[in-house]
Amino acid sequence: MIQQLRAPLPQQALAEAEALLDKAPHKALDQAEALLRRMPGFGPAELLAARALRRMGKGRQALAKLDALARGSGAVPVVLWELGQAAAEAGDTARSIAALQALVQAQPGVSGGWFLLARQLRKAGHAEDAWRADLSGVHASSRDAGLLKAAVAVQDGDLGAAEALLAERLARQPDDPPALRLQGELAWRQGEMTPAIDRVERAVALAPGFDLARDFLIRLLLQTNRLPQALEHAEVLQRSPVPVAGHKLILASVLVRLGQQERAAALYRELLADNPDQPQVWQNLGHVLKTLGRQAEAVEAYRAAVLRQPTMGEAWWSLANLKTVKLGADDIAAMDAALVSLAGTVEERKEDVFHLHFSLGKAHEDARAHEAAFVHYARGNALRRTMIRHDAAAFSGEVRAAVETFSAPFLAQMGEGGCLAPDPIFVVGLPRSGSTLVEQIMASHSLIEGTMELPEMMMIGARLQSRVDEGEFPDFATMIASLSPADRRRLGEEYIERTRVHRQTDRPLFIDKMPNNWQHVGLIHLILPNAKVVDARRHPLSCCFSGWKQHFARGQTFTYDLGDIGQYYRDYVGLMAAWDMQMPGHVHRVIYERMVADTEAEVRRLLDYIGVPFEESCLEFYNNDRAVRTASSEQVRRPIFRDGLEAWKPYESWLGPLRSALGPVLDSYPDAPAA
Repeated sequence: MIQQLRAPLPQQALAEAEALLDKAPHKALDQAEALLRRMPGFGPAELLAARALRRMGKGRQALAKLDALARGSGAVPVVLWELGQAAAEAGDTARSIAALQALVQAQPGVSGGWFLLARQLRKAGHAEDAWRADLSGVHASSRDAGLLKAAVAVQDGDLGAAEALLAERLARQPDDPPALRLQGELAWRQGEMTPAIDRVERAVALAPGFDLARDFLIRLLLQTNRLPQALEHAEVLQRSPVPVAGHKLILASVLVRLGQQERAAALYRELLADNPDQPQVWQNLGHVLKTLGRQAEAVEAYRAAVLRQPTMGEAWWSLANLKTVKLGADDIAAMDAALVSLAGTVEERKEDVFHLHFSLGKAHEDARAHEAAFVHYARGNALRRTMIRHDAAAFSGEVRAAVETFSAPFLAQMGEGGCLAPDPIFVVGLPRSGSTLVEQIMASHSLIEGTMELPEMMMIGARLQSRVDEGEFPDFATMIASLSPADRRRLGEEYIERTRVHRQTDRPLFIDKMPNNWQHVGLIHLILPNAKVVDARRHPLSCCFSGWKQHFARGQTFTYDLGDIGQYYRDYVGLMAAWDMQMPGHVHRVIYERMVADTEAEVRRLLDYIGVPFEESCLEFYNNDRAVRTASSEQVRRPIFRDGLEAWKPYESWLGPLRSALGPVLDSYPDAPAA
């Protein structure tokens, strides 16, 4: 029979029968049997008959033929492949595993055999062997010429060619995990997050041991703020029989996002115990320790990072950004030397360079060398401004659209609706406005939980705006007006549900301190009518200058130019004044300077607005050891101080562009201009 399988074949008859297998397997069987009548025992025809029987649902007959072929032909891959599939479909897991193990031993480069073997091993309860089989399948796929061609097209940005290649492959092999993962990456590069996640989830479902796909899926879930799902997959990844350090790193990043800082710190320490020469891990550990309020340990971690990589700009900035730390002459010399060493690589190392300039600005400011400080801040901001997109005029137009939309008559016309949950307290305003102080005061109350800057409302707002951008509605006002009471209730419930993961206590109220939510106060009112909104406001020169010299890890793209940040503050004041006019009493304003001057009176006013009784603990907010992730994390662990009220004054002669952009807002503070 071996000779018959390898002998010259009646190609035309076999090809005709092969073509009928999928659509008319009974006809393929007829042709195979006709061949066998002419050539009894002819192996290829026996195999074709078995394949037809399997597709007709006659698994037992197919298995009988395939067993006979396997005994007679030995380890012929095509026979083993069919036998493995037929046994799997018949529920004979042991026979399927035996055939597939023989197959992958004979042809280790065929990924499909490994993936099918993994599924059968998993059914038999051999989880680790199944995981390793999936990994072997992925390894085999890495040498597949068709997949390599598609991967190169994706990397080269030829997305149309990649899409065609993958579509053609998946039409032939719809359950091919590596092709699905690559198709997910293609969708991600095209900005299609939902299809990207769907395809990578399918790849992981088909091959649970596909670690690289699961890693990519976690990153996609993090990008879309699906934190519980990301944590679930990150926990699975830790159980891989082929562990790598990156698995712990991605789990730690998920834990940080979920506010589980202690567990993230433990993972970083485990990684450093295995290999202490990892500056990025030292820096990550420093971030967690800073959030936990363990400042001395954070300093040690950041210094360990720059010791191992002196040009690591972000680690220097993290050290400088600890408001309780002052960098000395040796640090300035080390950062100057780092800039010199990076001089020829500014384009490639922009991140390090601008971080070093911000750090040197802080170091010179601490030394009261204000001109040198301003020069470095200006250089850092100018470089960072080239790396981000912010259209101040377009943003002002969006603010005007919000003012025109959310008028009192419009709100009255919308009527009642939304989710009635009273849980959220939104703290809004500009960064560096004292919002972290306000949050810490409220979070020291027994009925209020502090969380972090939550992106959920921004995401809901962006999703609604996309309906305008994609042409579903002619303008923002029409889109908002289309929201029925039920729509608004669903959106409010979505916000409550998506933020639930950040709530670690049973306190009935919680704080969302995303400052940019001042843009969405009207939307908040429509979908969460019982939510509270607290506007934290600080003197425009103090607030804007502090924001300009603060590098933010993400977002806040308006802060890297004095004119941009001044215009942004002006837009903010204008829109908040409109909310006050159209929704009187809906927003409670905390003026930072008043909070500093008479803390108890302002705290009592704030708590009255929230609707909770006064508690002394709110005046002792600095004793609250909750994790704080913002730039003011160290400052709110001390009693209120007056040092920062006029920190801008030594730089006054250089702040002309800021003054011009602020215009009448500067003179009218703390009120809005009459116009």
